Amino acid sequence: MPDEQMAGPGSAPVAPGTAPGAPGVPPVAPRPLDPIDRSIMRLLQADGRASIRSVAEQVHVSRANAYARINRLIDDGVIRGFTARVNHERAGQGASAYITLKIVQNSWRTVREQLRELPGAAHIALVSGDFDVLLLVHTPDNRTLRELVLTRLQAIPEVLSTRTLLVFEETDLLDAGSGPAGGPAIAEE
Repeated sequence: MPDEQMAGPGSAPVAPGTAPGAPGVPPVAPRPLDPIDRSIMRLLQADGRASIRSVAEQVHVSRANAYARINRLIDDGVIRGFTARVNHERAGQGASAYITLKIVQNSWRTVREQLRELPGAAHIALVSGDFDVLLLVHTPDNRTLRELVLTRLQAIPEVLSTRTLLVFEETDLLDAGSGPAGGPAIAEE
């Protein structure tokens, strides 16, 4: 990992099948995280492009220590990768919705694979309660959202019913200065 940037070549998630808990790899008990590890995670969530030097300075450890900790967090599967947080409206996806789905019992894996292929699908979760799946989608407009729900989702044989909840406004809690996650991230020791 280069000193100046952590995102980029070589910072991708660990290859499938090699991380603890991946298919074919026995699960390993998670290593406990100390306050410095947690501070590093919060910093990287706020800015995945932060330099090793910057992270080290902010958590008050050497660059070598910060580098080793970040690599351990990646190797342990705690940090799964580095991504860009997108303003969907500015990216031409002005309509967002959470869609709840009731599905045929024991069809989760099949449905999940079909949902992954949907344009604009951002998050998929198997949940408990009155419905089985929660899906977050971003689309250019309401017409495209309607087509996604009526044409694509309801055409999946294992989907028994859907309910669409339009998002009027959202706040990303990982944005700097927007609340608890954006506030002071460094644990004083």
